[in-house]
Amino acid sequence: MTVAALNIHPLKSGRAIPMSEVSVRLDGFADDRRFMLTDPAGRFITQRELQALAQVEAHPVDGTIRLAMNGRSVAPTFDPSRRAAVTVWDSSVDAAVADENTNGVLSEWLGRDVQLVHMDQQASRLEGEAWAGRPVPVGFTDGFPVLITTTGSLADLNRTLVAKGQEPVGMDRFRTNILIAHDGAWDEDLWEAVEIGGIVFDLVKPCSRCIMTTQDQTTGERIGGNPIQGLAEKRMSADRRVAGVLFGWNAVPRTEGRLRLGDTVTVIGQRPERWPMKVRG
Repeated sequence: MTVAALNIHPLKSGRAIPMSEVSVRLDGFADDRRFMLTDPAGRFITQRELQALAQVEAHPVDGTIRLAMNGRSVAPTFDPSRRAAVTVWDSSVDAAVADENTNGVLSEWLGRDVQLVHMDQQASRLEGEAWAGRPVPVGFTDGFPVLITTTGSLADLNRTLVAKGQEPVGMDRFRTNILIAHDGAWDEDLWEAVEIGGIVFDLVKPCSRCIMTTQDQTTGERIGGNPIQGLAEKRMSADRRVAGVLFGWNAVPRTEGRLRLGDTVTVIGQRPERWPMKVRG
């Protein structure tokens, strides 16, 4: 098995950037989900409620980012003393807030009042202790540093979609960090840990999927195949701790280092049984 793709998402819910190599930190890939949009009250905003976020490109530049949408661009600045308490699900983060001009431009682009915030060096967030056995540092991800998926599982999902008369979907719908080239479908359910590029990743929790997987990751439109309907055929969780349909695994790196496309992936720990799934019919 090898690494087939590496991706970062500098802006939470913005477009992905394919990478040939990445720096792995304990809190995830460098430049991955370090910036986020919130409403004026500080509550996080994603494509779930603002589909146009899929049209926003964010490129890391010297510790900050440059944002672009439909031929327009803006270069945010951050004053470390200009801060706000923002929320991501149930956690609060003391984040740096972008300059007023940037927030005005983004609000105009997206048609609602938003502000851009940055998980800078003064900010911190810990999550996932119940699953990882310890508090895990993260950025603005939904809950864990890294998401791992496989080509074999996507191929099996697409076979299901085609059998239902729907179009196949790309892996971009699942906003993965590490895509592993592996023919076996859903074998990752049995992987307790994998080693890639000398870094061990513990696969600690399956990833439940939401309406964002139904959205085109270029336009934000809900078009094409519906992964939720396809996953419901045989990937509906039977464990109440993680409800809904599942695709991919949340992972925690034990150490820091670098990953490159083509790196060998070795399973170094296996679970005795798969995650339980509901049987339809």
